[in-house]
Amino acid sequence: MLALVLFVSFILLIFLGVPIAFSLGISSITYLLMADISLSIIPQRMFGGLNSFVLLCIPSFILAGNLMNAGGITDRIIKFTNNLVGHIRGGLGLANVGSSMGFAGISGTALADTASIGSVLIPAMKKQGYDADFSAAVTSSSSTIGPIIPPSLPLIIVGTLASISIGDLFLAGAIPGLILGIGLMIAVYIISVKRNYPKGERQKLSVIGKSFIDAFWALLMTVVILYGILGGYFTPTEASIVAVVYALIVGLFVYRDLKVKAIPSILLTSMKSTASIMILVGLANLFGWILVSEKIPQVVANAILTISDNKIVVILLIVLLLLFVGTFMETIAALVILFPVLLPVAVSIGMDPVHFGVVMVLGLIIGLSTPPVGVCLFVASSIGKVSVGKTSIALIPFLAVSIFVLLLVAFIPELTLYLPSLFK
Repeated sequence: MLALVLFVSFILLIFLGVPIAFSLGISSITYLLMADISLSIIPQRMFGGLNSFVLLCIPSFILAGNLMNAGGITDRIIKFTNNLVGHIRGGLGLANVGSSMGFAGISGTALADTASIGSVLIPAMKKQGYDADFSAAVTSSSSTIGPIIPPSLPLIIVGTLASISIGDLFLAGAIPGLILGIGLMIAVYIISVKRNYPKGERQKLSVIGKSFIDAFWALLMTVVILYGILGGYFTPTEASIVAVVYALIVGLFVYRDLKVKAIPSILLTSMKSTASIMILVGLANLFGWILVSEKIPQVVANAILTISDNKIVVILLIVLLLLFVGTFMETIAALVILFPVLLPVAVSIGMDPVHFGVVMVLGLIIGLSTPPVGVCLFVASSIGKVSVGKTSIALIPFLAVSIFVLLLVAFIPELTLYLPSLFK
């Protein structure tokens, strides 16, 4: 009965528009009061969820991404990808996806991708004759590549929750991220040919080479992080500090677009982003503790396995659940709550934890581009000055591609486990 109160109050608060973190907190407090449990458990569980050395890398990765973005990195990546594929029909749309793939290795978050790349490319696409809803849809859907290609904040959360190697998770996300990007590019090209969207002039190799050199230091950041972690030179948390130092050096002395006077505002923005994530993680951990106390993981596992113990059916049920939850719950909160619940089910049918972690993140981030609470959808629509409804319709082919890639990743574990196996 009390568990039902917890879920009903949580869902009701979400549909009333209460921010996800507060929905988790209010529903948890309601449960604790009705169960006559001391409220002192709240700070204890929140601190327990945040008391992790690995989680210290989140503020630094956020800061590094903001520093690189302020240092002119976005424009350089966009210029390189546009020079590379701009001559193809729908080239600016292809450059949009390609830029998201490049920027993913810096920000690790979808919203930062949407805001930074969208603010540049959506107006440019509209100016060249692309439909506004198509431009917003491409930006929104391609931004979901960010949380998959390393470094990835959601994958860091997964590693923290289940004590899984962050390096293995980063490697495991690389191939699925590339496949998702290529799939979205194919969709962009097909639609562009059908609608006769414009194409630019073919650039000389010297121009492409110059733009690659301009973007090289930015793209190298991902290599430095992965090589350092996998080579045993530093931990993920230390890697995040290296990323900040690297971003400062590149922004101040290589690109010289980062101004010293802008650093305080960048620090403030990064602190706000970090604070919102940490509050969310802390309250989600409290909510998750209540679920464990009510033995909800066992109930869910038994319910799924009661329907079927066939591996294919169970994976499909998990995928459907992730797609559904992703439409109304923030990714990190959903991970903290659902990953401990679903991991035993996944392991019971033979899924590797690393494989399942990537599947879970990929399944949830698709919801960032879907109604009713897809933040990337709303940001892209706002930048494109087009209604969310129109963008949602334009998103359908891209969502179909994303779901197809999710199913590929879910049913072909080699796509995630091949790269980590090379470093065993």
